[in-house]
Amino acid sequence: MSEDGTFKIDGRTIAKLARGVRLREDTARGQTILLAPERALALDEIALAIVNALDGVRTLDDIATGFARQFEAPKEEILNDVIAFIRDFASRRMLELSR
Repeated sequence: MSEDGTFKIDGRTIAKLARGVRLREDTARGQTILLAPERALALDEIALAIVNALDGVRTLDDIATGFARQFEAPKEEILNDVIAFIRDFASRRMLELSR
């Protein structure tokens, strides 16, 4: 926790979908939707890849390393993007975070 009582999100953070949040395929629209109580978000390919990688075991650093190998891109850049995604979805209470 940081000084202001919020969870510090960095490469050591472990994330998973919060209880009651799940993925659903919307075949009519050809999209994958992240469903949470009283809200839904359509995911693009990048968001879907990140959500699928959130297993509650691997750190964000581990996930970024895997993506860097898979997409032949700089790990630090990917990690920064993953952390930004996690911050956004955690603020929507769609993720559970731990260390």
